[in-house]
Amino acid sequence: MTLTSLLLIGVDLAAALVLSLGLYYRRHHRRDLVVAFLGVNVGVMAVAAVLGTAEVALGLGLGLFGVLSIIRLRSSEISQREVAYYFAALAIGLMSGLPQTDPWPVIGLVALVLVVLWAADHPALLSRGRHQVVRLDRAIADELELRDVLADRLGGPVSSLTVQELDLVNDTTLVDVRYRMPARVRSAVGASR
Repeated sequence: MTLTSLLLIGVDLAAALVLSLGLYYRRHHRRDLVVAFLGVNVGVMAVAAVLGTAEVALGLGLGLFGVLSIIRLRSSEISQREVAYYFAALAIGLMSGLPQTDPWPVIGLVALVLVVLWAADHPALLSRGRHQVVRLDRAIADELELRDVLADRLGGPVSSLTVQELDLVNDTTLVDVRYRMPARVRSAVGASR
């Protein structure tokens, strides 16, 4: 192994720890995904390092990247936020594992991935936006009436809604709704934490 390879392995491990513990766990507290992010990152980095030393086509490495992401992401239901963290762990591992003559572009790209995730997942960014799946105790077929009822019950204006189930027999409505929490409520919730 070259000095550049060792440097990139160190950068990968540091970036994986920052991504999984410094960003994700600190904000979302799911230990199982910390293990998954670290395992995927180090595994992809190791495989990329081995493939990079063998006479293998670039297509095989990119195919591996795609297969790993599809297999893992289809095995359990995770949020779009967690998909982004998975993709970042995969990308950092792949970039760090491939052989390089100049480590600085890779280090810059790894730092860019971390900074973008830090900013995009920051609690202050878009903090008023909310998402709920709500079951109402009456069947409401009229979308305007449904929007008013949801805004009243959720305490904020409804941005969008999708009726998932309208049960006229049991008199219920299941709705996927996105809404905005008023600033005064958000500041009270933030003060109580």
